[in-house]
Amino acid sequence: MSLLRSTGLVGGMTLLSRILGFVRDVVFARFFGAGPVMDAFFVAFKIPNFMRRLFAEGGFSQAFVPVVGEYRSQREHAEVQALVDRVAGVLGGFLVLITLIGVIAAPLLILMFAPGFDGEDGRRELATAMLRWTFPYLLFISLVSLAAGILNTYGRFGVPAFTPVLLNIVLIAAAIWGAPLFEEPSMALAVGVFVAGVVQLLFQIPFLRRLRLLPRPRWDRRHEGVRRIMRLMAPAVFGSSVAQINLLIDTIIASFLVAGSVSWLYYSDRLMEFPLGVFGIALATVILPGLSARHAEKDPVAFSDTLDWALRLVWLVAVPAAVGLLCLAGPMLATLFQYGEFSEHDTLMASYSLMAYAMGLVGFTLVKVLAPGYFARQDTKTPVKAGVVAMGSNMLLNLAIVLPMVLLGFAAPHMGLALATSLAAFINAGLLFAGLWRRGIYRPRSGWRRLFLQGLAANALMAVVVLWLAGPLEGWVTAGALERVGQLAICIGAGMVVYGLILLLLGLRRRHLDGASTPGG
Repeated sequence: MSLLRSTGLVGGMTLLSRILGFVRDVVFARFFGAGPVMDAFFVAFKIPNFMRRLFAEGGFSQAFVPVVGEYRSQREHAEVQALVDRVAGVLGGFLVLITLIGVIAAPLLILMFAPGFDGEDGRRELATAMLRWTFPYLLFISLVSLAAGILNTYGRFGVPAFTPVLLNIVLIAAAIWGAPLFEEPSMALAVGVFVAGVVQLLFQIPFLRRLRLLPRPRWDRRHEGVRRIMRLMAPAVFGSSVAQINLLIDTIIASFLVAGSVSWLYYSDRLMEFPLGVFGIALATVILPGLSARHAEKDPVAFSDTLDWALRLVWLVAVPAAVGLLCLAGPMLATLFQYGEFSEHDTLMASYSLMAYAMGLVGFTLVKVLAPGYFARQDTKTPVKAGVVAMGSNMLLNLAIVLPMVLLGFAAPHMGLALATSLAAFINAGLLFAGLWRRGIYRPRSGWRRLFLQGLAANALMAVVVLWLAGPLEGWVTAGALERVGQLAICIGAGMVVYGLILLLLGLRRRHLDGASTPGG
């Protein structure tokens, strides 16, 4: 299977998950709004979700996939099974301990991650109770990531990409049918997170059994493969998750701002995460096994060409997605969320942070694509150095941007948090790119100048058309639901048509985007 087809498959499954994710958030906004209750839930869900991205999807996946890929290429199936068994045992044992600590220390974690929850409005107590249900999600979803790493290594990309759909289905059910069963209705969401983790883990079992790689956990830290993964994990945990750390810093600072700031950042981040998940994470998921295989085969030209192919797709897909989010920030938020308890004011406030996040979408995507260039070579130290600089820059930018906004009485200081995070993402991506370039790992193929001009022209004309069709935000917040949906569909559809047509007229064809084959394809 080609890289383009594999990316399309993962992107398609992720698109389904993101659509259901939006349905989930619409349900949340409709039934719970954007106030203290949802601030508490979002913090309680963000803590295990943050640790999942840090350990499971971040450090663990980036360390595990190259090693299991090497085992698959160079060793017998029995040795791959032995590695999987021991990784499952060590990872599972570690996670059980962390989960117990997290449940017991829930009050301290809420104090650390949301120090602005002062206890007067009940957010601290509610978030603590919720965290005791949501924290075990880390255990279940980390084991799901182990299964995903195995399946992706063998070219089975569809199942891991579909799995998040189950989370959204369970949470939608919890919000609609579970909430009335609880004295505090929002507690149903926390319980739903726990249930969703179990469901997602059970879903992996038949597919692993089909590969004859269903883990039989064994505790053996001395196993050669386990030791290598552990050595690679430590720096990879930080290097691949700087964006998540920066978003968490945003949440901590936002907890000190006016009530609703955490929720406004959440809803705007969810819209930014849509193209990042559908394209950026899908692309990174597909190229890591391919890059690992090229490195194991000692083929530096194919390694560089795979990176080049991915960067071309970033220019052609991530950039117009960012332009679209920037132009349609308010209309999208009004169409998706402004119902029930979610007010016109919430739409306006969330649109400010969404525009700031949109500016960083390309940076976030580049980090997702460039980091595998290091992880596939089992170099996890360089991304850490870049990550340290980026995180430090984010902190300084928060002070430089947000503090003056607060002191001057700016109406939406949370926008500064999103802008600082976006700028830090570009710093991170720039450092990663520079490292690959200096070492000669990446060398661009010919045709970049023409491709750049084609994309620039298409994005400019698309922006003009979309802004003209969208009009002022006032018309959106006062329109009915069906009118908003219809107008948004026209804006997005027209933008896509204009963008694609301009690229075609300027000579871009699908053959220019063909990639190499994926492992197992």
